[in-house]
Amino acid sequence: MTARGPALPALGGRGPSYRERVADALRAALIAGELRPGEVYSAPGLAARFGVSATPVREALLDLAKEGLVDAVPNKGYRVTAVSERQLDEYTQVRALIEIPTTAALAGTAGTAALRPAAEEIVAAAEAGDLIAYVDADQRFHLGLLALAGNAHLVEVVRDLRRRSRLYGLTALAEQGRLRASAEEHLELLDALLARDREAVHAVMTRHLGHVRGLWAAP
Repeated sequence: MTARGPALPALGGRGPSYRERVADALRAALIAGELRPGEVYSAPGLAARFGVSATPVREALLDLAKEGLVDAVPNKGYRVTAVSERQLDEYTQVRALIEIPTTAALAGTAGTAALRPAAEEIVAAAEAGDLIAYVDADQRFHLGLLALAGNAHLVEVVRDLRRRSRLYGLTALAEQGRLRASAEEHLELLDALLARDREAVHAVMTRHLGHVRGLWAAP
């Protein structure tokens, strides 16, 4: 674990639901770079960060291991799996093939307005410099949007690709106060969807997804 330790949220409380909450927060921490490739993290250490017992953290790490996001290190904990630049490029190419046309086709679809609170959460997280909250709200926004297409398998494919993404450039953008501009693209996208402007939606999504291997990808 790094000397600073990951900037994980304090979840608190107990109960079965915390396993998935912890797993979601860990996935967001991996994507944002709060948990770094090659580093070994222990369940007790992460549990202290979350403010929960070690049990739900261990269970969550087992889930992440099944997904190939971490590898078990006997008697030590779990090592974050490294992802190559080529893999990240390939994941992004597949996402572009799926997300851009699917989102553009949703222009004027009922239900898009309900995603505004999630879009506003993304902006608030960007202003606060809370990268884990940013990644979590961003995922909920985009997967919620794709769900309106009515294809559950498509949503799961994109969910898996997003989990494998790495956005290490978010830290620098947040520190420079430049993350809000990216966050506000979600509101711009919603406005285009509500205006039934398919060309504008396509353009915003193309620019927005381009950040995955551009602005948001810098080490």
